[in-house]
Amino acid sequence: MTIGFVDSAVGTCNIPEPVRALSSLPDIDYADRFTLSTEVIATPEQWARAIFGDVPHAGELLIWCGLLGFRLSRKRSPATVAGWRIGGRGEDWVRLEAASWFLTGNLLVQTAGEQVSLATFLHYRRRVGRGVWPPLSAVHRRLVPGLLHDAEARLRALR
Repeated sequence: MTIGFVDSAVGTCNIPEPVRALSSLPDIDYADRFTLSTEVIATPEQWARAIFGDVPHAGELLIWCGLLGFRLSRKRSPATVAGWRIGGRGEDWVRLEAASWFLTGNLLVQTAGEQVSLATFLHYRRRVGRGVWPPLSAVHRRLVPGLLHDAEARLRALR
């Protein structure tokens, strides 16, 4: 294992069933998972907050609320991460949930040994979701490795 390496998998068939089972979605239309090898040890929620922050910033609001229509909280709360509701958690994972009129999403942060993973699961509630997400997914997949590295640096600075 090379520390700092980010591995990725795209497509529901490329995400292990035990990981997909942590989603709250009735059907998964889009899935990806990025895994960072790291020596930084933190809880899944600490990783989620390091990745996304406590409240959504302007860029996140533009994408999540403006383009995807997600209804997010704009206030700091122990029940949310960057406006996404914490919908479930376990010892090594936390699931964030958000929905719009055409899309439902889960962000799943998992820790295991010297790895942290961020998985994105989407369910298209309306046909428009199939048109809106694919072009945004290309940008999403380019951004996630940097988000994981930035989170690692934030957590390392807290030690």
